[in-house]
Amino acid sequence: MFTIEDVHALYNENAVVLTQHFMDMITKRGISFKGIKTAIFSGEIIEPYPTDYPHPSALILGDTDDNKPLHVVVGVGGGRAWLITSYYPDSEKWESDNKTRKVAPQ
Repeated sequence: MFTIEDVHALYNENAVVLTQHFMDMITKRGISFKGIKTAIFSGEIIEPYPTDYPHPSALILGDTDDNKPLHVVVGVGGGRAWLITSYYPDSEKWESDNKTRKVAPQ
């Protein structure tokens, strides 16, 4: 599994792929590239997904340039970081730390 430092290194090398889904979602959600970069570099991996296909991925939590919490899903493989999606954590689904998923009511 990769580390947040691996993502930083790939980002600094411009070895980043923006998937179409990623582009669609950030446009729809009004998330800026600057905010995403700031969140990635200020963030931490909060959920690793080592068995994701076609590359292992992880959920990163960081803060945007205007100090809003942001989740970014990034895959790493083939010498690249693949930006998959990004969204602002929803308080209905996430605890106040934005790291812990709320348990769905039974």
